[in-house]
Amino acid sequence: MTDYSRAEAAERAGIGLDELNRLVEAGILHPDEGDAFSRGHVRRASIVQSLTAAGIPLEGLAAAMRRGDLSLDFVESPIYDRFSSLSDVTFREQSERSGVPVELLLLIREASGFAPAEADDRMREGELPIADFIQIQVGAGFNPLSIERLIRVQGDSLRRMADSEAEWWRVEMVEPALKAGRSPDAESAGEFSAQLSGLAETAIMAMYHLHQTRSWTGNIISGFESVLAAAGLHSRLEHPPAMCFLDITGYTRLTQERGDEAAAALAATLRRLVQRASVQHGGRPVKWLGDGVMFHFPDPGPGVVAALEMVDGVADAGLPPAHVGLHAGPIIFQEGDYYGQTVNVASRIAEYARPSEVLVSQAVVDAVAAADALGATFTSIGPVELKGVAGAMGLYAVRRDS
Repeated sequence: MTDYSRAEAAERAGIGLDELNRLVEAGILHPDEGDAFSRGHVRRASIVQSLTAAGIPLEGLAAAMRRGDLSLDFVESPIYDRFSSLSDVTFREQSERSGVPVELLLLIREASGFAPAEADDRMREGELPIADFIQIQVGAGFNPLSIERLIRVQGDSLRRMADSEAEWWRVEMVEPALKAGRSPDAESAGEFSAQLSGLAETAIMAMYHLHQTRSWTGNIISGFESVLAAAGLHSRLEHPPAMCFLDITGYTRLTQERGDEAAAALAATLRRLVQRASVQHGGRPVKWLGDGVMFHFPDPGPGVVAALEMVDGVADAGLPPAHVGLHAGPIIFQEGDYYGQTVNVASRIAEYARPSEVLVSQAVVDAVAAADALGATFTSIGPVELKGVAGAMGLYAVRRDS
């Protein structure tokens, strides 16, 4: 166990020495023999700082602890080791040691959801492994913009996971404890909490590896196709990717009439339905838009089939009717999202579609080798003026042959 002096403990917790002295005087911190402070003391000080910053009075907190109503003993659990203290190196010093631009190092603090740091602020111990990850990329000559995009996407994705996990814990553990008259801090220190936390981390990494398997396989296929095509051993049919938008008709009115719980239930049902249908046909949901979803399909043909299945599935589930638009063409992938004119046009086509209708562009029709193979029929609805799109576009309504 690392021991710190009183001044070192204050620095590691990111508070002033006077503030730490107040915590000792209030009986919230009890230094060890020889006025030594441990990592656990540092964590306690950091958490108390967060509590007081949120408006909880220090005096009231200390009184509740003296009565035994509250305790910070749970932070001694090994699972709270992730509450890292400040290190002995600043962002600027780490930049000088590693050769990584200080702007990239400062991005770590921002991407992890904390207030932006200054170059002369100390780095958190938990930030140092991320700095090592960035350093090896910089040393290999990676584009700083690519590094930044990856760190931002990782930060945003993990933030959503952590926030959802915290809400799950609050609903399933904290609120039941309060209703039963138990202190919620005890729930965070128990054996079940430690076991659940360990399994959660293992499950997250397992899920991440499954996603890597899918994404890396795509890279392997693309690389092999390119090499074989260059050698004249493989002729690849170039299908432009397709973007697809599905919207729910009357979603806003429904949520106003039935309330937030109905909206949440609708969103959950829609999420399950479209996830299965899109992935089954080689696509994936990219972005959830409140009353709809944006999808990416590497091949327009399967995208058309998925769109028809999703519209039927929405109806079968008793949800308000869906309407879908698809367009094929070049796209830009950046920070986990897709951009470009193809995306914009697909969105406008979906807006134009009527309830329970799937509309596609001429580009989608041209990319599909044979409508018969899809079990569908394309019916021209003539040139259409779409909002925000220059010139009239030829659109087609898609229906199942049956």
